[in-house]
Amino acid sequence: MSDTEIASQERKRRKTREGLVVSTSMEKTVVVAVTERVSHARYFKTVQQTKKLYAHDEENDARLGDRVRVMETRPLSKKKRWRLVEIVERAR
Repeated sequence: MSDTEIASQERKRRKTREGLVVSTSMEKTVVVAVTERVSHARYFKTVQQTKKLYAHDEENDARLGDRVRVMETRPLSKKKRWRLVEIVERAR
């Protein structure tokens, strides 16, 4: 196997999430709100949980309201453990 094939297999093991950009006020960082539906532990009703992920945006091209895809990465700062992979849909 070549080095690129090994690197691509390693990338596939990383978690990816899709969410909405809720803040772009920091340099090279966006805050992404990821909503997931989970079953309640006791009552088994489906509830929505929202988590805010701090993601690295190298080019500062994500804007407020964009739907983006982020990928898990090494710790880049105290709270930043994700990086922007692509902008799925631009805000209207």
